Amino acid sequence: MKLGRLNNVGVAVPDLHAARAFWRETMAATEVGQPFDRPEQGVCVCFVDTPNGGTQVELLAPLSPESPISGFLSKNPAGGQHHLCFEVPDIAAARTGFEAMGKRILGPTRIGAHGTPIFFVHPKDMGGILTEIMETPR
Repeated sequence: MKLGRLNNVGVAVPDLHAARAFWRETMAATEVGQPFDRPEQGVCVCFVDTPNGGTQVELLAPLSPESPISGFLSKNPAGGQHHLCFEVPDIAAARTGFEAMGKRILGPTRIGAHGTPIFFVHPKDMGGILTEIMETPR
């Protein structure tokens, strides 16, 4: 199994409005998208295009106190890096490959914020980094 490019860096934020302004004004992002809710994941998401035109920043704000992002923010009140997301051409093959290596998959494969299948790999099995694996269209 071979990982593709880094698609996005997920960043948990306590205030999505302030985070969008920061990326637009301070970081000179080329595009700061409109936020949209992902109630099944308990988050509001906004993608930020970086000046290099490749990797995005995925801003994540909790929709409720039960959101996994709320838990992250309780430990990191200012927010911070939540996960790295890598592309793969075949999500089923990638999942099988990680499982064969003994990596713990967190939950089922599901549709992510980009509208493609994703799964997460436990940070304790990935050098301390919560890792999202995302299938990209072929």
